[in-house]
Amino acid sequence: MKPQNKLKILNDPIYGFITIPSEDIYNIIEHPYFQRLRRITQMGLSYLVYPGANHTRFHHAIGCLHLMQKAVQVLRSKQVEITSQEEDALYKAILLHDIGHGPFSHAMENSIIQQVHHEELSLVFMEHLNLAFNGSLTLAIQIFKGAYHRPFMLQLVSGQLDMDRLDYLKRDSFYTGVAEGNINSQRLISMLNVYNDELVIEEKGIYSVEHFLTSRRLMYWQVYLHKTGLGAEHLLQSVFKRVRELLEQNVHVELPKSLAYFFMNDIVIETFDAGTLEQFASLDDTDVICVLKLGMKHDDFVFRELCTMILNRQLLKIKFTKKTVARDKLKEKKKLLMKAYDITSHEASYFVFSGSVGHSAYAKAKPLNILKKSGKVAELTTVGEQAYFKALTKNVVKHYYCYPKVQD
Repeated sequence: MKPQNKLKILNDPIYGFITIPSEDIYNIIEHPYFQRLRRITQMGLSYLVYPGANHTRFHHAIGCLHLMQKAVQVLRSKQVEITSQEEDALYKAILLHDIGHGPFSHAMENSIIQQVHHEELSLVFMEHLNLAFNGSLTLAIQIFKGAYHRPFMLQLVSGQLDMDRLDYLKRDSFYTGVAEGNINSQRLISMLNVYNDELVIEEKGIYSVEHFLTSRRLMYWQVYLHKTGLGAEHLLQSVFKRVRELLEQNVHVELPKSLAYFFMNDIVIETFDAGTLEQFASLDDTDVICVLKLGMKHDDFVFRELCTMILNRQLLKIKFTKKTVARDKLKEKKKLLMKAYDITSHEASYFVFSGSVGHSAYAKAKPLNILKKSGKVAELTTVGEQAYFKALTKNVVKHYYCYPKVQD
């Protein structure tokens, strides 16, 4: 049955009514590849820490589309020339920028397809959709790849102050209830301008930028890199690491058909053909939940325990430290576990391990340029309060180690 194209407006809890700008974009949204994003959580397993964080990649993509419409309106009001074709391409590029995410988003970035980034998969999706929509995504793909001659368009899609970040910070703040991340995206967009085809921020918006960067730093340490969330993500990654091990040992593991495909085949981006794309496009969070539920009854202790811990939220204890965790500390934790459950050192390493995480709020590799009142352009750290902004460029690293709570 052919669907009728009637829906033109969506109601979003963040921005209110969002208008779908064209029939072509509506048809992309209706495509099964895009509808799949309704079944992929935006923040992985963060709902185990913040119960409200159940929003999806679909919500985020639609929000980004809305902000891009606002950005185009603002730039045009400042006499920045954007053709109707470029406008359409910007909407399509931002709408599809995250379509390559797999189940549970970043939590499983390399667990299903190893060494392939979600942005590479987004490009594969876009190229296949371009065939389905008679080449209408060609310009959007050029912008997404950074191949278009007007750099500011890529910066609106993927840059230091892009529509992606402006939406996910505000959206994630709303759904987690963490007020520190609530940025004024409309104010930031109203301060955008273009100088020599590069995106700039007008000088009067520098305090809004300061708030944005501060909010981003706080959201990373309070939400995205929350220690309990980190521990849960490690467990989920360990589940699929164990699945690979068991399959290599010819131990039967019941998996959904599409998921099994990626364990039975070595997939690289160069061989990611239409058939492989169809298999990947059928995957979502429910496939992973299915593996966890079936795994709770498996004979293998490690696999069974990992699955049970995630589903029942019996998570690992995780502690941050200033220095790299000493090997002796990990050995001691492992020995206790090996003795308690009669398992090997290798098996214990699934539950006792260390690592590190780092984050900088402002990466100078993608500079934010400020358009001064004099008409000159300068990089952010040379215009604002230098000590403060330079501190935001520092990569803060935290070390951690994990172990079962029963050992406390």
